[in-house]
Amino acid sequence: MKEQDLHHPVTIGNVEIQGNLFLAPLAGYTDVPFRSLCIEMGADMTFTEMVSAEGLSRDGEKTMDLLKRAENEQQYAVQLFMGATDSLEGALERLAPFNPTFIDINCGCPVPKVTKTGAGSSMMKDPASITEIVRTITRTLPIPVSVKFRTGWDANSENYLEFAQAALDGGAAMLTLHARTRAQGYAPFADWTKLTTLKGYCMQKGYQVPIFGSGDLFHAQDAKRMLTETGIDGIMFARGAIGNPFIFAQAKDILAGREPQSIPLEQTVHVILRHLDLMIAHYGEKSACIQMRKHSCSYLKGRPNTAQVKQAIVTATKRDDYLQAMEMLHTSC
Repeated sequence: MKEQDLHHPVTIGNVEIQGNLFLAPLAGYTDVPFRSLCIEMGADMTFTEMVSAEGLSRDGEKTMDLLKRAENEQQYAVQLFMGATDSLEGALERLAPFNPTFIDINCGCPVPKVTKTGAGSSMMKDPASITEIVRTITRTLPIPVSVKFRTGWDANSENYLEFAQAALDGGAAMLTLHARTRAQGYAPFADWTKLTTLKGYCMQKGYQVPIFGSGDLFHAQDAKRMLTETGIDGIMFARGAIGNPFIFAQAKDILAGREPQSIPLEQTVHVILRHLDLMIAHYGEKSACIQMRKHSCSYLKGRPNTAQVKQAIVTATKRDDYLQAMEMLHTSC
C-alpha cells in the first residue's frame, strides 16, 4: 500500500466510514463530551463506553445515558458486553431507536468484575458463544456487527484465530484485535505480529472484512508503524488518546507524509477548556469539574513544572477554578 493511501475509507458491512483512525471504547472516558472533542480533532469513528446488555434490557437509567449521541456524531458505534445471551433480544429492542452505525461486542476487557460474569475476555474461553451472539444481532437489526477481542486468555490458550473464525461464522463484518492476552492486561508489549497473522488468515479464507489493531498506540507515529508493519486496515487509539486528542490530526499528517503539527501550550489550554465546556453542557458544572480532573492531569502529563497546577485542578469544583489553574499554568511553564 502506498504511504498516501494509509489513511483511507473503510467499509463495514453495508456502511462506509470516511477514514480508518478510530477512537476505541474506553470505560470511564469515551463519554459524549470526549467523543465529540475527538471528532473535532479528527477521529473518523467513535464508540460508546461499554454498555451492559443486561442493564440495557432492564431499561437502566445509567445504561441508557451511555447511549446518548454527541451532536457531531453523524456515525457512532455502541459497544455491548454480556456474559450470556438471555438479555440480548431485550437489549437490542431498546437499542434500535438510537440508530447506531454498527454494534461492537466486547470480548477483550480484562477487568475481573467484567470477566467473572463471563463477559469481556472470558468469552474467549467459549468461541461458540460469539457465533451465537453475532448471529442473534445480525438477525435482529439491519446493521453490521464488529467484535473486539484479545489473542487469548493467557499464553497457554492463544486461540485468537479460532475465535475470529467463530465471529465470522456468526456474520461479523469487522474484527479488532488487541494484541495481548487477557493475562497480560495492559503490560508491555503488544505482539503486533498477531495482527499480521490474523489479516493473513482472513485473506486466505476469503473474508473481505476490515481488520483493526489495538495496543501500544501511544503516539501519532505508532499509527503508521502499525499499519505498515502489519498490513491491517485500520487502528483504534485507546489510552493514547486520553489527554491527547491531538493524536488523530497528527496521525493523519504522518500518514499523508506531512510533518505533524506541534502542540503549543496555548492550544493545550484551549482544548482543556473546550473539553471542560463540553462536559459542563453534558453533566452540569460541579459534576463536570470533578470528572474533568482526571482528563486535565492527562493533558499535562510530561509537561515540566506543573505539580502546583495539577494540585489546583484536583480540588477544582467550578469552571473559574480551572481558569485560575490555566493562568497558573501560563506562569509556571
